[in-house]
Amino acid sequence: MKLIPLKMTVAAVAIAAALGGAYSLGQNAPFASAHAASQPVAALAPATPPALAPNGLPDMRGIVAANAPAVVNISVTGTRKAAANLPDLQEMDPSHPLYRFFRHFRGQMPEGNQPLQGLGSGFIVTPDGTVLTNAHVVDGADEVTVKLSDKREFKAKVLGLDKASDVAVLRIDAKNLPTVRIGSATQTQVGEWVLAIGSPYGFESSASAGIVSAKSRSLPDGSYVPFIQTDVAVNPGNSGGPLFNLNGEVIGINSQIYSRSGGYQGLSFAIPIEVAMNVEKQIVAHGKVQRGKLGITIQEVNQSLADTFGLAKPAGALVAAVEKGSPAAKAGLEPGDVILGIDGKAIDNSGELPAAVATKQPGEAARLQVWRKGETRNIDVKVGSFAEEKVASADNQPADKSRLGVAVRPLTPEERRQAELKGGLLVEQAGGAAARAGIRPGDIILSVNGQPIADVDQLRGIIAKSGKKAAILVERGDSRIFVPVDLG
Repeated sequence: MKLIPLKMTVAAVAIAAALGGAYSLGQNAPFASAHAASQPVAALAPATPPALAPNGLPDMRGIVAANAPAVVNISVTGTRKAAANLPDLQEMDPSHPLYRFFRHFRGQMPEGNQPLQGLGSGFIVTPDGTVLTNAHVVDGADEVTVKLSDKREFKAKVLGLDKASDVAVLRIDAKNLPTVRIGSATQTQVGEWVLAIGSPYGFESSASAGIVSAKSRSLPDGSYVPFIQTDVAVNPGNSGGPLFNLNGEVIGINSQIYSRSGGYQGLSFAIPIEVAMNVEKQIVAHGKVQRGKLGITIQEVNQSLADTFGLAKPAGALVAAVEKGSPAAKAGLEPGDVILGIDGKAIDNSGELPAAVATKQPGEAARLQVWRKGETRNIDVKVGSFAEEKVASADNQPADKSRLGVAVRPLTPEERRQAELKGGLLVEQAGGAAARAGIRPGDIILSVNGQPIADVDQLRGIIAKSGKKAAILVERGDSRIFVPVDLG
């Protein structure tokens, strides 16, 4: 499945007609933080639940009627370099019968500046013309036009866009505009009904409904926005449009879908409104967005890691590496620490930590609740300036032989110098328990159960004394990751 931004280009319509399918040609976008808005926004609809229709389902007619005037259509124009008249292969399904045809001829076609016209959605948050949308909708645009539901059109100024959160703030020259009311994504419950309004494939003011499928989703594209997952039908062109709760309040901005075809397949993701309003507040006030950082690499805690570290349940964010000189290093955080909370708020999933840290301003203090060597302790840290937190992941490999199943050797002096390491063992072959856990040739084993590894005999001794499980810290490329190994 592909992660697809919901921006739509006019070129996509032509290709869809020719190929019998729909493909989004929007640009890929990264993500980030969460912070509650401090300024109330003008209201249109009363904060009361809608009545039930005769069939028992919620009647959303009032929500649509009250809020559709504040949802806008956004069109952009610009240029990009591309092979003439060929679709963007990055956004085309490789299984499509014409994929190989276009791939073959793309390299033989001259590149030039191709006109780009894109479509998206947005919504008005202040009566004097502040509009929110996705950053990938307006990124690189030469001209942005905002069209209201009453057919009025305005040239928009991009006040700022934040690629890290995929949020952009626009301003149009108008007064007394209808606005949406801002709700709270944090108060939203899984299973709750939600409603999207936008311009899928250019069909303006289209409404679709569904439920919240999950919260705080971390997507495998390097972003760390705690996305709201829904089964609301959204498609290319919905990008930047609002997601409403049954009180008629915006709780998110529709941003992405997972799809093999480029169209809706039941997996839609929205940026929590707290993220967007934090970006809007900072861009309007300062023209830029600032966030805090710790300077750590983290990974999810699964059941095996929870057992290895003695946790009662899989929860928190496991620290796999600490950046030298970072705020985390200065505060005393160590690889193997499990961050269970920040400022008294529990961290259930690793993706929640970067979002929480990003709400902090550089220099602001935070108190981390950390699990280390079988006990909980508080560590105070002064956050630094934002740099994207890395989220590590492990790939499972086929099984092979022996208790650990690795052939290792010490690093050469040159390898240690290049890797900036004092110890560690290079994995030359991996099988058995190690391979099953995801350890692979080329990994550098740094520690086992928190004990740094300097030579082969030490590794054998620690493994021999380990129980049924061991937590092995490996360095792979530029990342470090704890791998839970079931030794049997």
